[in-house]
Amino acid sequence: MTADLQARLRGLPSVDELLQSQAGRSLLARFPRWAVVRAARDEVEARRQQLAQPAADSEAQAGTGPTAVSPPAREDVAAAAVAALAARIDNLVRPSLRRVLNATGVVLHTNLGRAPLSPRALERVAAVARGYSTLEFDPARRARGARHDHVAQHLRALTGAESALVVNNNAAAVLLALATLGAGREVIVSRGELVEIGGGFRIPDVMRASGAHLVEVGTTNRTRLDDYLAAAGADTALFLKVHRSNFALVGFTEETSVEALAAAAGARAIPLMVDLGSGALIDLTPYGLPVEPTVAAVVKQGADVVTFSGDKLLGGPQAGIIVGGEKYLARIARHPLMRALRPDKLTLAALEATLESYREGVAAAELPALAMLTMTNQALAARVERLREAVHAAAPTLTIAARQVHSAVGGGALPLAEPQTWALAMRHPSLTAEAFAQRLADGAPPVIARIQDDAVLLDVRTLADIDADADLAETARAVSVAAGVI
Repeated sequence: MTADLQARLRGLPSVDELLQSQAGRSLLARFPRWAVVRAARDEVEARRQQLAQPAADSEAQAGTGPTAVSPPAREDVAAAAVAALAARIDNLVRPSLRRVLNATGVVLHTNLGRAPLSPRALERVAAVARGYSTLEFDPARRARGARHDHVAQHLRALTGAESALVVNNNAAAVLLALATLGAGREVIVSRGELVEIGGGFRIPDVMRASGAHLVEVGTTNRTRLDDYLAAAGADTALFLKVHRSNFALVGFTEETSVEALAAAAGARAIPLMVDLGSGALIDLTPYGLPVEPTVAAVVKQGADVVTFSGDKLLGGPQAGIIVGGEKYLARIARHPLMRALRPDKLTLAALEATLESYREGVAAAELPALAMLTMTNQALAARVERLREAVHAAAPTLTIAARQVHSAVGGGALPLAEPQTWALAMRHPSLTAEAFAQRLADGAPPVIARIQDDAVLLDVRTLADIDADADLAETARAVSVAAGVI
């Protein structure tokens, strides 16, 4: 280490000096002490590394030590270090899980939290969260109750099933049902339905974890009823049908219907389980979306157990829902895994409120995900024009234009659906589209956009908040900050 480098390192302030400075004391008065101390330590260490690295590079290139230059005054170094603390502290105290503005056009965006909750659900969650609740208490009997009862009546009415249970997600619902009904025995499933779900998890993996023995029948593209029947035997516990909700199989294909499979399974006293995945409760075809089997239709067709998600097409909180025959669900409810997979009070509160919207016939209007999916082209066009005017006023240096593009449903639902939408296409005068999109993502709140044809797109289908003036102004301001106007 050269004498010059040693002098510069000695000139670095200590953490205590930074904290005791006037600016440091001001930061301690505004922010938690742990965050200020951590930021001060990180800043001092970063400056130490900056001093050491150039010196090492210079010595390696020249073969001698760097030219000596008088180090800056200690007070100047300390002042600069303190000035840099605010940004570090902000990063430390800012919540990691926070709100973002979804401008991607993907309605059920898994990485962004899937379905937003309705105002009714938010109010119910807040009411339950702020105090005690009837989670497992029946006031009429002044005795212990069952947490599943809060939503079971709604699920029975909406699906036509005899019974209903809720766990924390659909993968858990599949795991629990298979562990109860198929552990140690054979479960027959079509090769064309061995899907991979989010995060790299696969149906065969879930089946193995449940203790069931996987029996594949048919081929990737064609599985007939005879394939199931030929594989069925004394050790068969279950027929499993998995709805391909996250991909489509087209061309020379054939699959066995739920109705045909249910009749054949029933004749052999083998229960039929159907994993619907996305879990639609209403017919979406009147809104121009592809056909998606509803839970009620599958129950009516004879499925004994049906599993589906709460935060996809249903439009509620993350949950795995199991509906079906009472004799099967009673067994599932008693399985030891139920304790580990059961939902909490906030999930049940949000789900109950969401299901109420369905029973009252107002789901498409009240539930944000369904409202976005069913939005008309006229409403989208009006929305993009409002956004265009607001962004032009806030960031006049940007080149902007309304562009008709396509959205996506997302969340492993309706893979062939590409509803037409409108987006604001933006180009920055000096930044690449990638750099501009990153600035938007780094904002407060972050704006998550997509890039197409070297332009940054703000898809107004998922920017639902911009219907309100205050939220429109917030979005425009976020764009202007990223554009460098503010």
